[in-house]
Amino acid sequence: MTPSNANPHAAGTTAAPDASPPAERARASRATPTLRRLRHVLCLDDFEPAARRHLPRPIFGYIAGAAETNASLADNRAAFADWGFVPRMLIDVSKRSQHTTLYGHAYAAPFGIAPMGISALYAYRGDLVLSRAAAVANIPMIMSGSSLIRMEDVVGESPDTWFQAYLPGDVPSITALVERVARAGFETLVITVDSQVAGNRENNVRAGFSTPLRPTFRLAWDGVTHPRWLCGTFLRTLLQHGMPHFENNFATRGAPIVSANVIRDYSDRGNLAWTHFEQIRRVWKGRLIIKGLLDTDDARLAREAGADGIIVSNHGGRQLDGAVSPLRVLPAIVAACPDIPVMMDCGVRRGTDVLKALALGARFVFVGRPFAYAAAIGGEAGVRHAIGLLADEIFRDMAMLGTTRLDELGPRWLAPLAARVRT
Repeated sequence: MTPSNANPHAAGTTAAPDASPPAERARASRATPTLRRLRHVLCLDDFEPAARRHLPRPIFGYIAGAAETNASLADNRAAFADWGFVPRMLIDVSKRSQHTTLYGHAYAAPFGIAPMGISALYAYRGDLVLSRAAAVANIPMIMSGSSLIRMEDVVGESPDTWFQAYLPGDVPSITALVERVARAGFETLVITVDSQVAGNRENNVRAGFSTPLRPTFRLAWDGVTHPRWLCGTFLRTLLQHGMPHFENNFATRGAPIVSANVIRDYSDRGNLAWTHFEQIRRVWKGRLIIKGLLDTDDARLAREAGADGIIVSNHGGRQLDGAVSPLRVLPAIVAACPDIPVMMDCGVRRGTDVLKALALGARFVFVGRPFAYAAAIGGEAGVRHAIGLLADEIFRDMAMLGTTRLDELGPRWLAPLAARVRT
């Protein structure tokens, strides 16, 4: 819960369920089972073990897993530990603020919710839950193209939501998808380009996850042994909305999430090139962001092709295992593209992580898995709690770092740490 000495007006906390006075929070926690479950969640990492208990093994494995040996997944966290802070003292930090302006919008905090597929399978109406919480907290949420709720329903309720697309493999299908996104009313389109083929996610196979999910005794047993998820998410969805489908990979509806014989159309993206991105730029009149770059030459090409921003990312370690952590290449990409916002995701778990990324040049960061876990165990209240925890950490850390504005941060606030022995 929010510490008693945290500023109640800290950016991002006014909308979180733990931002109210302690007595009010205590009454709410007694009255609401969801909030009672969140009492012992003190940081983003605490959501993961709770979600492991709540979710069937295949679904938890889908969220938590990465590719092959998890080398990139591990390095996404290790990269932050390679930097230490050099704080300033006797600085008046009483009027500090973490409000961040991005593309003319004044957000309450410098982080947003990264795109996460099939969120309506691990949280009831998951995409709506995430977008509502983000809207209330005044942070951006990127809706995944691999989602199970129609994009029109989400943006109709939360107009500031961004949409992330995986490109189909041919120009007519690409154009049709982009035109659908525009008709739906999205203003920001994020194109993910690091998914030429599906990653080698052996961990998903071992956990029993596939798309679509195949009905088996093991899958049924996993559901029955997790009754809160079974009744509160899956059966509730079936009764009120029918079988979920992949609604947004293409301009038309895709495969169901559970099927004994349907094969999901992944579409061959191996032929995609910069000409396809340039084609999207000609068709799409809104804000266009490219996600999944790690190379400075690619960043320059994206800028020249008309990208309005870059999200440096290795897909959370879920694609090429061994791909470098975004934090390690962030400064070089920022230097290569000084006139457009460079953002990043992957591995962010703490307020100190956010501040390190900003000091290395990121304009904004996005967080994925912890918000998925929060949605799974607590719905919208869980996501709002997670947002509040991270925002509170940033606000507190700014004071101890000795800064009042995030745009003051730069490399001088950090020092590289000595090489560490890793086991």
